[in-house]
Amino acid sequence: MKRTIFYISVLFYSFAVGQTKDSAMVKKIETVTVNAKKNLVERKVDRLVYNVQNSMLSQGSSGTEVLAGTPFLKVDEDKGLLSIAGKNGVSVMVNDRMLNLSGTELINYLRNLRSENILKIEVITTPPSKYEAQGNSGIINIVLKKNQLLGWNGYLTTYYKQKTYAGFGSVAGVNYQNEKLKAAIKLQGFDEEKRSVENYQVMGKSSSVNRDDRRDMNDGLGFNATLDYSLSEKSNIGMVYDMLKGHSNMDIHSGQNYFTDDTLNFQTQTDSKHRSDFTSQMLNLYFDQKLGDHKLSFGANYYGNLPDTQVNFKTINMADHSEQMVRNLSSVDYKIYSGQADLTLNLKNIQVEAGTKYSQFSNNSAIEYYNMISGNYTIDPKKSNLFNYNEKNYAGYFSASKDFGEKWSAKIGLRYEYTDTKGFSPTTESQSDNRYGKLFPTAYISYKADANHQFSLTYSRRINRPYFRALDPFRWYSNPNTYYTGNPSLQPSFNHNIEFNYIFKNKFSANLYYQRTLNNFDQITFLDGIQLTSTYQNYYNQNNYGINLNYTDTFFKIWESNLSASFSCNETQITQFNAVPKSGQAFYYSTNNTFRLNKAKTFFLFLNYWHNLPSRDGYMSVRNRASADAGIKMSFAEKALQINLSISDIFKQSGYKANMYFSDNTQSFNNYWDARRLTLSITYNFGNQKLKNEERKINFEEKNRAQ
Repeated sequence: MKRTIFYISVLFYSFAVGQTKDSAMVKKIETVTVNAKKNLVERKVDRLVYNVQNSMLSQGSSGTEVLAGTPFLKVDEDKGLLSIAGKNGVSVMVNDRMLNLSGTELINYLRNLRSENILKIEVITTPPSKYEAQGNSGIINIVLKKNQLLGWNGYLTTYYKQKTYAGFGSVAGVNYQNEKLKAAIKLQGFDEEKRSVENYQVMGKSSSVNRDDRRDMNDGLGFNATLDYSLSEKSNIGMVYDMLKGHSNMDIHSGQNYFTDDTLNFQTQTDSKHRSDFTSQMLNLYFDQKLGDHKLSFGANYYGNLPDTQVNFKTINMADHSEQMVRNLSSVDYKIYSGQADLTLNLKNIQVEAGTKYSQFSNNSAIEYYNMISGNYTIDPKKSNLFNYNEKNYAGYFSASKDFGEKWSAKIGLRYEYTDTKGFSPTTESQSDNRYGKLFPTAYISYKADANHQFSLTYSRRINRPYFRALDPFRWYSNPNTYYTGNPSLQPSFNHNIEFNYIFKNKFSANLYYQRTLNNFDQITFLDGIQLTSTYQNYYNQNNYGINLNYTDTFFKIWESNLSASFSCNETQITQFNAVPKSGQAFYYSTNNTFRLNKAKTFFLFLNYWHNLPSRDGYMSVRNRASADAGIKMSFAEKALQINLSISDIFKQSGYKANMYFSDNTQSFNNYWDARRLTLSITYNFGNQKLKNEERKINFEEKNRAQ
């Protein structure tokens, strides 16, 4: 794999040199110069907009770095999490098209986006009815630039990371455009490793102490292609295809200690080797037709993932040093299909949007466990299982928005979604069916008092459906006495969200919110003797209210700063089990700073810091967490060559420590995911990077109307 990645780098470097020589022959087009510059931060009636192209992050930054610098957003690359104003589970779109990715797969995708290609980030905390009602945390929409360069251009990026173990990768892309055709391809390869240490304790009359020391080894090769063709001045057709093939492997050494009344009565050591091959593919097809001032769009999407995993366990009973050998084989066929139609009518005094969507999710899984008996592996039918899950969603929506003079704007919408789910296990002959239809209203009103003050009030109702792993009833063992299992009877939760927003001079933003969540679900762990079981249950309702503050500005033309702070309170009602809830609160602040070190804008220094103070959420108490990051960005050869050097989690403060309180026990964990790292990346841009014809000046309003 490492040799393959090296060959990709060499191949694209050779091609880049050849393209640079030919760039003089590229067809020239007119340059459009915009007289007015957009504010770095803007407030629309239903979203906050961060104009990346006006930021110092617009050159030489990765997609995750841009998102981390966006107001109200937080990125945790090591845990694979994105959050809006402290709320996890956010959905991500690119150019209004949903990415069906999560965790490490999503972070890898975002990391390979380049800031030079990002126009703006839209933070939608209360998504309008046009978007799916799924998810309680809102949507991030990444809007990419439309390439205005005719001919060829491209880039090659190579990076090196040093954590406990070393890792590296390469990303290379080529773009081509003429009057009708826009095309781009991107190749990526990576080979990374990290160390994770996880400690979990259950302390009560019966107690267990577990420690996992894990080495994660991930590698892969990916391909991305985009194609857009103008059938006429008013219609275009296109596709986006993304494929990733690789391995997600782990070596885990874990120790388990079991107590009764503080007396050690059982102790084991387990070594396990996880070997997983995966192939994921994503395809999007679209057709857009302009009808005068109106627009009709059709889209079709496919996502598939086919991971196959083998795990070999070796457990030693420390009392008599007896050994137990177990093998686990699992395969998953995970697919998503969707199709949608959207109509936008720009009438004289009102804009109307309407559309329909159909989605189908399927997950067919098989898992087999084998015990070593007399030198041969023999299947264990009690632990082996098959599970088939199918979900269909039918949706329709309508919305209308209107400006009332220059000060007032309003938007209302209504979305209806009908869901039909079926889960079936041929092994146990158990089946779970669920059908429900729900309405999801949205409402927005905005008031612009003057050029400096803008207010808005929003409301939305949303749904949070369980993801597939939470529904799958398979038992995933980490050792013979500890396993995780899903719950096919899990129900969705529902959320009501009210927000009041204020923005001052497009620099200071305040977000005051109240959120009511019903029938919430989460992972919960039980200890029965020496059997430690984790599963998902619907077991609590919660009220959350708080305030988020953000200030973004540029000082002395050389210092760009993004300051954020949030304070929240929560009240939790436990509907089952014996968890002990208390009213809680959380406080978070961050500062992201970029400094321009020379007039040519080729040397930058960045210093970032975030801090979560100790907090309480329901029955969980989380300890202090923080991270300090620093780095430099350098550009050479008229910004064709970019070199970045950064250090993350300098003081190793981002470990996750928490206690969970129950009436008969206290559970705690202390985890660290190797977040401290040194990263060196080198990017080379080639081909036609500049437009070299006479400039044609237009005013700002005409530019907006043309878009």
